[in-house]
Amino acid sequence: MITNGMRRARAWRAAVVALVVALAAHSAAAQDRAGAYPGKPIRIVAGSAPGAAVDFNARIAAQKLNEAFGQPVLVEHRTGASGSIGSEYVARSAADGYTLGLGSMATLCMVPHLYAKIGYDSVRDFSPVTIISASKFVLNVHPSVPARSLKELIALAKRSPGKLTFGTAGPGSVSHLGIEMLKSMAGVDFLHVPYKGVAPAMIALLGGETDLIFDPVLTSLPHIKSGRLRPLAVGADARSSLLPDVPTLAEAGLPGFEAASWFGLIAPAGTPPEIVARLNAALVKGISEPRVAQRLSSQGMDPVLNTPEQFAERIKRDLPRWGKLIKAAGIKPE
Repeated sequence: MITNGMRRARAWRAAVVALVVALAAHSAAAQDRAGAYPGKPIRIVAGSAPGAAVDFNARIAAQKLNEAFGQPVLVEHRTGASGSIGSEYVARSAADGYTLGLGSMATLCMVPHLYAKIGYDSVRDFSPVTIISASKFVLNVHPSVPARSLKELIALAKRSPGKLTFGTAGPGSVSHLGIEMLKSMAGVDFLHVPYKGVAPAMIALLGGETDLIFDPVLTSLPHIKSGRLRPLAVGADARSSLLPDVPTLAEAGLPGFEAASWFGLIAPAGTPPEIVARLNAALVKGISEPRVAQRLSSQGMDPVLNTPEQFAERIKRDLPRWGKLIKAAGIKPE
């Protein structure tokens, strides 16, 4: 005689078997999907014009993925709105691994606070793959400024609040927000003088119109070597290989200061994890090559190469941090 208890036990066993079969089928499907990927050309969307840092990193990623997968990998430029147009396009693309994006600290962590409305959420709308590189910035002063260290600059600023001026590429740029971070952490005040781009800001400093600047190491280097600029500290978590004798701001007296600009590969949210893992493995292997590190170094960048999880955590960490600074600086969304 079959009791109700026996029926329930049989039903339970049948359910367990069905679940195991379903999980095995799902795992096999995922493996087949990853093994077949990619079966056609891939494109990487860059939100900046050719020649910019975003484009440079996108082309390195394209080359390494092409070498790894044997499929054409094209860089497509969709510019405008500080890179947000390209990022929005990626966010709305099919999550199949064939449309990727080259995200940056600016587009993912600054732009959301600088525009009243953008077409993506930096945390929810992307599957991060890996940060490829970081561009380091250096705090420079004009030789006429009587400060030869960060501590001396801070002391000078505290004696004369708002007297020292700093030029930037415009409100909300890394060159601007890096100084805002310095002001906040050191408790000092400098007068902001915005220009329409990095070049005019640098020309103003070299001519003595302003006193200091937070500028990419690469563009500052010729002027540092010629003696027309005095570097005080590098705004990253490690020294720059191009300026090995210049301390970081953390070493110079501001622990926790970090304002490097990073660049990384992103995919639309929902991209299968096994495809994200294949992309990550290919980039980590390819960009770890010494010759690639040398190419990055020639542009003032250092390879980073982390896991998708670490990249996601970096976005979650930097997004509110820059938002707080933008609000403190009084920058209103456009």
